[in-house]
Amino acid sequence: MPGISKDNETYRIAIEPAPGRVRAVLGGHVLADSADAKLLYETYFPRQCYFPRADLRDGLLGPSKFRTFCPFKGTAHYWHLTLPDRTVENAAWSFEKPLEEALPVGGHVAFDERVLDELSAQPPLPAATPELMGGRPLLDWLLKKAWLCATPAELTEQFALQLVASGVPLWRFSVNLWTLHPEIAGQRLTWVRGVEGVTESDTPHGILMTPAYRNSPVRFVSEGLGGVRQRLDIGDPEFEFPIFQELRAGGGTDYVAIPLPFSDGRFQTMTMASDHPDGFTTAQLGLAFEAFAVLGRFYETLTLRRDAAVLFDTYLGERTGRQVLGGLTQRGAGQVIRAAILYCDMRNSTSLTESLARETYLDLLNDFFERAVEPVLAGGGEVLKFIGDAVLAIFPLESEDADEEAVCAACRKARDAAEEIVARVAAAPARGGLAVQCAIGVHFGDVMYGNVGAPRRLDFTVIGQAANVAARLSGLCKELEQPVLFSAEVAGRTAGGLNCLGLRDLRNVGEQLEVFAVAGTEFG
Repeated sequence: MPGISKDNETYRIAIEPAPGRVRAVLGGHVLADSADAKLLYETYFPRQCYFPRADLRDGLLGPSKFRTFCPFKGTAHYWHLTLPDRTVENAAWSFEKPLEEALPVGGHVAFDERVLDELSAQPPLPAATPELMGGRPLLDWLLKKAWLCATPAELTEQFALQLVASGVPLWRFSVNLWTLHPEIAGQRLTWVRGVEGVTESDTPHGILMTPAYRNSPVRFVSEGLGGVRQRLDIGDPEFEFPIFQELRAGGGTDYVAIPLPFSDGRFQTMTMASDHPDGFTTAQLGLAFEAFAVLGRFYETLTLRRDAAVLFDTYLGERTGRQVLGGLTQRGAGQVIRAAILYCDMRNSTSLTESLARETYLDLLNDFFERAVEPVLAGGGEVLKFIGDAVLAIFPLESEDADEEAVCAACRKARDAAEEIVARVAAAPARGGLAVQCAIGVHFGDVMYGNVGAPRRLDFTVIGQAANVAARLSGLCKELEQPVLFSAEVAGRTAGGLNCLGLRDLRNVGEQLEVFAVAGTEFG
C-alpha cells in the first residue's frame, strides 16, 4: 500500500504454498489429496487450506445457491458435499472471481475444517505466522470480539483478562459508570485477579457531595482533569487517598485512574492497580490507554442500553417498556388484551391541595402513590400511568387463549392488590387534619393495549369500555362511601367476603352494572 510500510500494516492477507502433501478426510473418504495446496492467512482469522480442483475426488461436490461476500477476497461460492451415507450442506467454498489479493486461490476449493475428520499434512501445516496475525492480541480482541460482550460486567472481566494475557501485571481493575436511574447515580464494576467474575456495586444519589467522593481520584478524572498515577510503595507520595490504604494492605504497589470518555462529553473512570514489585511500565499502561477510546464506545452502548431499559421500565412499566423497546412504536400499533383493570384515586385531593403547602402536598402524593403501587407490582400487575392523583394498573392475561383459571387468578391478584392498598392508605398519617383515603374500582374485560396520540407524541395505555368501567367504579366509591368497589366480573371470580350493593348507574356506561364491596368496609 503506498505510503504505508509492511511493518505498520495491521490487516494482511498472504497466500503461500503448503510445505508438503495435504489430505482432507471425512467419514473414511479422501475428499482431496494434493501436493499443490495453498495456505491463505488473514489477520484475525484461522488459516485456510485451498485445494486445486484437479486434486479433488470426483463427484463429491455439488453447487449451492448460498453465497458470502468479502471485501478483501471477493464472493465465496459454496458447495454441498455428498457422501454415500450423508450430505453436508455448504461444506466447501471457492472464489470464482477473486479480488486481487486472493487471485492465487482463484478456482481452488477450501473445506470447512470444522466438518472434517482429518486435515493431515506432511510436514504439518503451520497455523499462522506472527507477522500475519499482527502480534497484538489485545487489539485483535478489541476489534473482533469485545462487541460480543452482552453486559458491562462481562466487558470488564474480558478486558481485564486480555490485559493479563498481554503481560500487564494487573491485580485489580475497576470501572465507574454514571447512569440514569431513579434510585442510583452510578455503578462500580470491580475485577480482582484470582477472584471469579466481577463484583457489581451501586453508587447512591448524592455521592458527589460526600467526603468519600470528594477525596477520591475518581472525582478528578470525572471532572475532566486527566488521569491520576501514584506508586503505593514509596514514602512521601504526592497523592494520599483513602482507597490507597486499602490497596497497600492488599499488597498493591502501583495505581492509576484513567478517564474513559463518552461521546456526550462525560468522563467515566477506569482504575488499575498492580501488586508487581515494579508496578506498571509506560508501555503496559500505553497498551491499555490505546484501547480506551474504542472501549469507551462499547461501555457507552451497553450503558445506554441498560439505561433505556431502566427508564422505560420506570416510566412505562416492565411489560410496556419491553413492548416499546421491542419495536411497538407506531401510532395505533397494539393489541386487544384481556385484563383485570384497577383504577385507584385519592380522595379529598382538592381540600388537601388547598390546605397544604406545595412541598407537603407533593410528599403526600408521592407517599400515596408508593402505597398504591407496591401491592400492584408485588402481585404481578403493571402500573400504566399516573393520572393526576390516580393510578391506572392492569393484571393482564399472558396469552390470548388463557383459560378460566387464568382469568380467576388475574381477578384474585387485582382484588388482593386493591385490599392491600386500602390497608396501606388507611395507615398513612393524616395531613392538614384530613385523613388520606382512596377510591378503587376493579373490573375485568377486553381493552386495547397500545399506542395512541399524535404522530410525534404518543402514549402507551389501555383504552376501551372495560377501562372506563374501572374508573367509573372508582368514582362511585365516593357516592357509596366505600374504599373499593368490584364489578360482577371480578366478584364472581374471587373468593367470598363481598356484599352485593345492587345495580348502579355508571356515568357514560350504557347499562346498569351490579356492584360489590368488601363486607364491613366503609370510609371512616
